[in-house]
Formats: sequence, structure tokens, C-alpha cells
Amino acid sequence: MIIVVDVNPLLAALIRDSTTRDIIVNSGFEFCFPEPALHKIRKYKNYIIKKSGLSELEYLVILHTLLRFMRIISAEEIMQHWDEAKQVMGHIDPEDVTFIATALSQDEAVIWSDDAHFDKQDKIINLKTKDVINLLRS
Repeated sequence: MIIVVDVNPLLAALIRDSTTRDIIVNSGFEFCFPEPALHKIRKYKNYIIKKSGLSELEYLVILHTLLRFMRIISAEEIMQHWDEAKQVMGHIDPEDVTFIATALSQDEAVIWSDDAHFDKQDKIINLKTKDVINLLRS
């Protein structure tokens, strides 16, 4: 199983040394993240630094550490599944089409997100953080 990480779990892992960060770094799960969504992480950089109390250098070190545990899926690979993903998610939340397309580009992929929008589609399984924790325990 491959777990496509939504922006929110990654932001949570950046903001504090939490269960979410621990899961990404220590679980051994196979995570991936869509290259086009990296701009959202950059967009929230100042917010993350302010909220976390990290210096810019600490922020960069943590971000690069987290990304070492994720395979970055190229925009080209994602675009091959864009039309199908848009049909699935476009009418629910157009910003989340990228994550559906990423999951469709991988064999047996699920999405890790606490965003309720993913629960409104039935093409890709959505795991909440509590579900990922339960997987880790089993």
C-alpha cells in the first residue's frame, strides 16, 4: 500500500514534533507526495515558522527530513490521470484533484487526509490520521 500524503498532515508534521511527524519518519510506510502540491508548503512557510517557533533553518531541515521519507510524484506522472481525477473530485474540491490523480498514478494507493472533502468521493480510500495510527498498531 502506498499512502499519498495530503498537505494538512505534512503541515502538522512541520508545525510540531507530533504523532504525525513520528508516523512519517518512523512507521516504514511508503509515502508519496505530489510535486505540484509543494507550492502549498512554500505558500505556508511563514505561517509554519510563526506557529511552530522554528527558525528558517530549522524549518528547512525538518521539511527536507520529512520529504526524505516521501517519494515525490512528478507532475507529468500525475497529469496522465488528471481527467479521471477531475471527474472524481473536480465537483467536490478542485484543489484536491491533484491528490486523487496522484493516488490513481500509483498501484494500491490510499490518501492520508483529515479533509472531509475526500470522504465525498468513493474512488480512492481516504485514511484519517486516527486510521493511520490504527494501521501502525496492527
